[in-house]
Order: sequence, then structure tokens, then C-alpha cells
Amino acid sequence: MKRAMIKAIGTEHEYSINDRNCRPLAISDKIIEQIHGTVEHEVSFGGILVSKELQKHAIELIPQRPGSLSYLEDNLYRGLTELYRATNYEYGFMGLGMHPLLKLDETTYWDHDEQEYYQVYDRLFNIKQHGWLNIQALQVNIPYQGKDELVAMFNRIRSLLPYLVAVSASSPLVEGKLTSFMDNRLVYYRDNQAAIPDICHGILPEKLNSSDDYVRINRQIYSQLKKCKAQILCREWVNSRGVIVRFTRSCLEIKAIDEQECLHSDMAFSAFLLALLRSDLALEDDESSLLAMLEEAMHRGVSGMRPELERLLAAAEKNATAEERRYLPVIADRIEKGSLAEVMVQKLKETDAGDEGIKAIMRQMQWCLKENRPYSAEPERCG
Repeated sequence: MKRAMIKAIGTEHEYSINDRNCRPLAISDKIIEQIHGTVEHEVSFGGILVSKELQKHAIELIPQRPGSLSYLEDNLYRGLTELYRATNYEYGFMGLGMHPLLKLDETTYWDHDEQEYYQVYDRLFNIKQHGWLNIQALQVNIPYQGKDELVAMFNRIRSLLPYLVAVSASSPLVEGKLTSFMDNRLVYYRDNQAAIPDICHGILPEKLNSSDDYVRINRQIYSQLKKCKAQILCREWVNSRGVIVRFTRSCLEIKAIDEQECLHSDMAFSAFLLALLRSDLALEDDESSLLAMLEEAMHRGVSGMRPELERLLAAAEKNATAEERRYLPVIADRIEKGSLAEVMVQKLKETDAGDEGIKAIMRQMQWCLKENRPYSAEPERCG
């Protein structure tokens, strides 16, 4: 495959809405009404798009158009700053893959338009669970040119998924409790549609030999949905693997990356991925091996595969553009010190402060988002 020079990508960023005591607030509709005047599922505001999520305690920020990493970061940060101003700095918006303290009775799902979809999802899978109501992803949309590039790029991203999951893990807490996983978001996400397991396929997609392979996979999913009288869900977005094809947008959508603490870190992960897509580094493609690596990444984050990640970082640095190279120090720091999840776990174990310790970290993460600065354990870097 000739490695394409991708000049413009799109990203989507999901943030929880919190009060001053770090409690989630299921008020995304009220915020949209406050900044727009009416309740809509997506509005133009501050030069970006502000969108609802399924869960009402989360809101999504989307750039107005695809672009370079620096354009996306600048555009989104200006919009985020306007959002803080328009809401009188009343709320603490926060990234991370899951809200660390949320209990399911503290949120609900969007109850305005698009109810026809949510009602079917609820009938089939019960959306009142963490895998629906408490997950936040960084979604990266990468364009492809033609079917050959689609297949080659899809397969390479597939092989990179365990590494991306390891470095981006930021969800070690569920309802205020540490678990044995660094990435709990994906633990819940891969089981949230268990009644029809082909929809998610354990997060890892099948290797493609042609774009027709992917079409056949989607048709198999649609066939199962139709048997459940759920034709309304027969859309390309229903496929929930860690990377999917969006034929209507001519792009690949990566869904396996936990949301990070700030926009600069999100762009760093995008830079890491783009540089690796350009490299010729040999990667594993055996399904059983990749599934084992993915499980290790979800459990241990960086610590389970640091030597491999150092090799990938070297390849990324070699193949990065000048712009991408400016972002890679964030990835180097995560590989050296651990993912956000690992740093959070270590800090909580050192302080043993229970919910108050979790809230202290959450306030630091909120500060990172507001100031657009990557998280550091150093106090002067975290407010």
C-alpha cells in the first residue's frame, strides 16, 4: 500500500457535565437550550458543533469541518472557551473514558428527538447500564481514497487497536471503585449489545480482503436485527467494532480510544495514529493474538506492552510530519509514565483518600480541559 499523506481528519469529543462537587448533571438539553434558545440534538455554536450524546450528563464537541491537527485543536478550544463563557463557568466539563463516580440513577438517556432509535435499543439491549450511559470516547475519522486504500488502512488500524487502547486507557474507576481494568469503558462497551454479539464482535473487527467483506458483515448484522423487528437500526453506524467504515462519509471511524483530559492530548493520539499509518512497521494481524493483546491492554494499559509501544513511538517519530511531531511528546510521556488510568490508580493508592481523592483528581482533569494542558502529577501543572 502506498502510504497516503492524510491532510484533513475529523474528531469528536465527549465530555461529562459536573457540578462544583463533581457530581454528574443530566442537563445536556438545558445547556443546548441555554446557548441556542431551543432544544436541538446538534447546534452550531462558537464556531463548532455542540451535540447531545445518548447520556444526558454528557455533551459532544465537533469541529465545523475536517482539518489539520492544529486547526482542529484551535477551532475546538475556541468553541469550548465560548461554551464556558455562555454557561457562566457554572459547570465542570471533563473528559476520561467514564465518569469515575457516576451511579446509573444519576443520569438518563436523551428524551427529546430520536426516541424511535433509543426505544428499540432499549428493547433489545437495556440501555440503562454503564455500557450505554457512562462511556466517553475520542472518535477519530480518517478519510480514504478508493477501495484499496480503505482495506489497507482498515487492516492496519485493526492491528494498532490494542496499542491505542493501552496508551489511551483513562477509565479505571466504576462507581468510585477501582477495578482490575485500566479501560473499563471497553469492558462495558463490548458487552452492551450482548444479545446480538456480531454488532460489536468483541471490539476487534475482522481482517478484510476487500470492501465487499465489510458489506457482507454489515448485511449479516442487519439480517439479525430484522429478525428482532429492529429494521430501524439497519444503518452503517450500528456496527460497533473498534473501527468501522462510514461509506456515506468515505472515512474510517475509530471508536476504541478513551476520551482524554484535554484537546491537545486528543490531537496527540490522532498524530500518533496518523504517523503509524504512514510507517512500514510490521504488525500482528492474527485474530487470536490481537484479541489477547487487546485484553492485556484493557487490563494493564501501558505496563503490559511498554517495549512494543516504545518501538511504535520510534516508528511514529520517524514517519511523522512536522505538525504531528509537535504532539508526540504527549504520547512519549504516556508510554514512559503510564496511561492516564495508570497514573490515576497510582495516585489514588498513594493517597488512599476515597471519594475525596477521586474528586481531587477529577478537579485536576477539569482544569486540564479548561486550560487545554495535558495532565501531569506535578501540582503546578494541574491547578
